[in-house]
Amino acid sequence: MNDHSFTKGVGKMNLVSRLQQIATEKPNKQAYMFEQTSATYGELNGAIMKFASGLAKLGVNKGDHVALLLGNSPYFIVSLYGAMRAGATVIPINPIYTADEIHYILTNGDVKVVIALDLVIPTLMKLDGRLPNVEHIIICETPQGKEHGIAVPAKMKSFTNVLAIGDVPFIGPALDDEDVAVILYTSGTTGKPKGAMLTHKNLYRNAQDVADYLKINEDDRVIATLPMFHVFCLTVALNAPLMNGGTVLILPKFSPAEVFKVAREQKATVFAGVPTMYNFLYQYPDGKAEDFAHMRLCISGGASMPVALLTNFEKKFHVIVSEGYGLSEASPVTCFNPLDRPRKPGSIGTSIMNVENKIVNELGEEVPIGEVGELIVRGPNVMKGYYKMPEETAHTIRDGWLYTGDLAKMDEEGYFYIVDRKKDMIIVGGYNVYPREVEEVLYSHPDVVEAAVIGVPDPNFGEAVKCYVVSKNKQLTEQQLIAYCSEHLAKYKVPSSIEFLDELPKNTTGKILRRALKEQVISQSGAM
Repeated sequence: MNDHSFTKGVGKMNLVSRLQQIATEKPNKQAYMFEQTSATYGELNGAIMKFASGLAKLGVNKGDHVALLLGNSPYFIVSLYGAMRAGATVIPINPIYTADEIHYILTNGDVKVVIALDLVIPTLMKLDGRLPNVEHIIICETPQGKEHGIAVPAKMKSFTNVLAIGDVPFIGPALDDEDVAVILYTSGTTGKPKGAMLTHKNLYRNAQDVADYLKINEDDRVIATLPMFHVFCLTVALNAPLMNGGTVLILPKFSPAEVFKVAREQKATVFAGVPTMYNFLYQYPDGKAEDFAHMRLCISGGASMPVALLTNFEKKFHVIVSEGYGLSEASPVTCFNPLDRPRKPGSIGTSIMNVENKIVNELGEEVPIGEVGELIVRGPNVMKGYYKMPEETAHTIRDGWLYTGDLAKMDEEGYFYIVDRKKDMIIVGGYNVYPREVEEVLYSHPDVVEAAVIGVPDPNFGEAVKCYVVSKNKQLTEQQLIAYCSEHLAKYKVPSSIEFLDELPKNTTGKILRRALKEQVISQSGAM
C-alpha cells in the first residue's frame, strides 16, 4: 500500500468523495498546475461544488448524460468532477472529431448537456437543429478562441456564468458504487462506436489499484499530456494522483520541448505516455537526463513499446519505464511491469492488485504456460457493459470475465506478453483505429466499389492507415479520396495512403482478405 498520510476512507468511496476528503484534510496542497495558473485541493473542490450546483440549477439530475468536448485543462477536471458530483454520467469525446462523429455519440449517448471548448463551436454549429435532446451547450472560452474571433452564440451558455450561479457548499445526490460514472465510446469492429459504461467503483478502484502498484502518492508530480478524454490519461495521470493528494501538471498538448521544460522547472516525478511520445522525446536533440533529474517513473501504454526504444530511453534519461496494458472496458489498467521485481522488456507485466488476468483457448479453458490464447480479465475494474448494446455486452463479458480479443501468453513467473492486438486493429500514435470504420466511409463514396484498410509501419506514429480501393471511376485520385475521408473522420483515422487495385484478394466465400494485403506489404518491405 502507499506510504502517505491520507486515509483512503472506510466503506464506500468514489472519485468525488475522495477528492472532497483530501480537500478537507489538506486544503492548501497543490492539486494542479496549468500554464501560469495553479489550484489547491481546497480551491479545486470549491470550483467543483460551484459548477455542480450550477449544473443542478440548469436541470441536471442524477443519471443525466453530460458530454465533454474538452482538451487538457482545468476546465476538463472541474467539468468531469462537477458533473459527477451533480449525479450525472460523463461522456468524454475527442474535441477534434468531425460533426458526424460527434453527432453519433451525442445521439446514441442520450446527451442532455454538452460542455465544449469555444474552438469546437464551428463544428457544433453544423449540428444546429440535429440535437433535439441536448438542452444546454456550455462553452469554455480560451485565448485561442478569442484569437480566432470565435464568439459564444446567444443560445449557448458560458462556463464562467454557470460557475457563477452555483452555490457552495453543494452536496449533490448520493452516488452508488454501481452508478455509471463515465461512458467511454470506443470504436467497434462493426464500425459503430460502443459506449463502455464505467461505474464509480470501476474508476475509483482502478485509480487506487494503479496508484498502489506504481506507488503514486502525495509527493508525486505527474505530467498529464496524454488526452484527458482518453481513459489511459483519465486513470493514470489524472485520477490516480488526485486520489492520493499528488499534483497534476497539465500540458494542453504533447510537445517534447514542453515536456522537458515542465519536467525540469516543476520537478516532475512521473510521466505517462504512449510509445510514439517516448520516440519523439528520445529523438529530441535538446532533451537531457538532467531535465528528468526528479523523474522516478515513466509509464507506457496504449500500444506495444519496441524493446530497443525502451532500453535506449532508460539508458539516455536514467529513468525506469514501466510498460502496462489496459482497455477502455477495464477502466483501463489490468497489468503493469512491477517496480519491486524484475521488469521484462516486451512484457506488459503482471496483474495489478485486485485484477485477475488469464489466457484461455476458444472453449474458455485456461491454456498451459507459454501457449498463446485470448487474454481475459476479471476484477472491480471491469465495465458494467456497453450502453444500449446487450448482445455485445453478453459476447464480451462471460461469467464475469471480460474477453479482450487480444492474443497473449504468460510465462512461468506470471508476466504477460501481447502476441497480437485485436486482429485487424490499427494503432496510430496510441489511438485505436478500426479498419471497418474507415471502410464504411470509403464505401459511402459513390465511386468506390470495394475497400480494405490495414495498418502499415510508420516511423513516427507506430502505424499508419493504408487503404486498398477498387473504383469504378478511373479518374478518381488518391488525394480526392483522402480529402473525402478527412470530411468524415478524425485526423488520426484518415488514410495516409490509398492504392487502387483492379480487385481485392478474397477467400472462397468472397470475404476480402486483409491478411493477404498485410503479407504483401511485409514482403515488399522485406520486414519479418
